[in-house]
Amino acid sequence: MQQQKRQPELVEGNLPVFVFPTELIFYADDQSTYKQVLTLYNPYEFALKFKVLCTTPNKYAVVDATGAVKPQCCVDIVIRHRDVRASYYGVIDKFRLQVCEQSQRKALGKKEIIATLLPSAKEQQQQQKEEEEKRIKEHLSESVFFEQTLCQPENRTASSGPSLLTVFLGIVCIAALMLPTLGEMESLVPLYLHLSVNQKLVAAYVLDLKNSHTKLSSPIPLPDRNEDLKETS
Repeated sequence: MQQQKRQPELVEGNLPVFVFPTELIFYADDQSTYKQVLTLYNPYEFALKFKVLCTTPNKYAVVDATGAVKPQCCVDIVIRHRDVRASYYGVIDKFRLQVCEQSQRKALGKKEIIATLLPSAKEQQQQQKEEEEKRIKEHLSESVFFEQTLCQPENRTASSGPSLLTVFLGIVCIAALMLPTLGEMESLVPLYLHLSVNQKLVAAYVLDLKNSHTKLSSPIPLPDRNEDLKETS
């Protein structure tokens, strides 16, 4: 009954295989990396048999390439690189870990692990650091670029001429200065539009400030160097 209950899950090739790590990296200048360990986990309620296959078995030595894992246990598989040479730098090899139930021969699941030989761990770390710095610089350059494209239209708008508010204030100040002063009796302008001397002084002061700001913000054209030479010659 127990065998029939779990039989639908044990389809050939569909059983998940849990192994760590999924990538092996060997460094030629570090002999301690010539030995790597794969850990196979069995979270199931039944025992598993395993077998380790490799695309280039002459380059590696696998300790206990076949074995069994008890239910809810794990086992370590030692892999040694025994043919370190420069011609193998960067070449990707593959290991395949197949598992099956102890009472069967068909593989219920499989997992592939890649293996790579690199010349130096320091060079690899330096390369990764340079790539990370390059990505950061590219990200910062893109951020600055977008900020510049957003700020440029605002600068052009600000330097294109006086704003509407400045023009409106100037018109109001000029109109205030043209109105009659309090005390002038011979005027056709209604009395409530007559301004005091202090009010006209404020209007003149504001108008003077607006004119000074407009002169400072507008660019001063420089004389052409060729014209200067002609004038001085």
